Amino acid sequence: MSMGLGTQARSPNVSVGLFKDMARIKTQKEIELMRQGGAILSRALACSVLSVRPGVMLRTLDDAAEAAMREEGAEPSFKGYRVRKDDLPFPSTVCLSVNDEIVHGSGKRDVELKEGDVVGLDIGCWYKGLCTDMAVTVGVGTISKDAEVLIRVTRAACLAAVETLKPGAKLGDVGKAVERIIEPYGFGNVRALGGHGVGHAVHEDPHILNYYTPISDRTVIEEGMCLAIEPMLTLGTSNVETGEDGWSVLVADGSLGAHFEVSTAIGPHGAEILTPWPEGI
Repeated sequence: MSMGLGTQARSPNVSVGLFKDMARIKTQKEIELMRQGGAILSRALACSVLSVRPGVMLRTLDDAAEAAMREEGAEPSFKGYRVRKDDLPFPSTVCLSVNDEIVHGSGKRDVELKEGDVVGLDIGCWYKGLCTDMAVTVGVGTISKDAEVLIRVTRAACLAAVETLKPGAKLGDVGKAVERIIEPYGFGNVRALGGHGVGHAVHEDPHILNYYTPISDRTVIEEGMCLAIEPMLTLGTSNVETGEDGWSVLVADGSLGAHFEVSTAIGPHGAEILTPWPEGI
């Protein structure tokens, strides 16, 4: 689940000032529990992805993931999520975002998937007191060539960003890696949302931008950090806006969006992906 930044089209339940200020460095025991939770989360997401096809309702995808997760002793971290007591709680286990919905679409909608749709599946869980978070974007049936390239490049941008996560590196390297991958394609790079620390809460410091700014270089990556990396790209503008439901975030010009995410733990030589994408993604 992405974290909003600034006032432009952020989800109303989140802001940079509301990051949980918790221990940035996780113990090896905590990382092992996150590794176990991440494996459960990956299997739950796979159940949802395998159900993606024309004619299926979003609610069906959400139910499949939640059942799989709970069967293994984990609990949804997004369902009921809110920062303030008076916030609108998020209604589903999975954020299911279709076409121009870049993130945070409700999975409790009776919306039928259609041939050619693009759907983002973003999911998080609590397992033994620790949180992990991941996302993929997939096509429904046969999709356009443009959509195929968008999905492939967004996935590549996520992996390129993960490769920069080494002790002593700077958080600005994440944004540089994403920009380097997408530059030949001219895709929109959503700036109002980004990645975050993860583990003790759904969202922790630091906020992770998917574009470069010298401000990001102030944060030096350390061994034991757990970071959720999640680029969000579009076929059009980088501008987004919040939907009428108060949660879904839409691409402002109505173009397709794609989103990939992994939770990572920083080791002595680089990052370990704690939430492997389902096979075939």
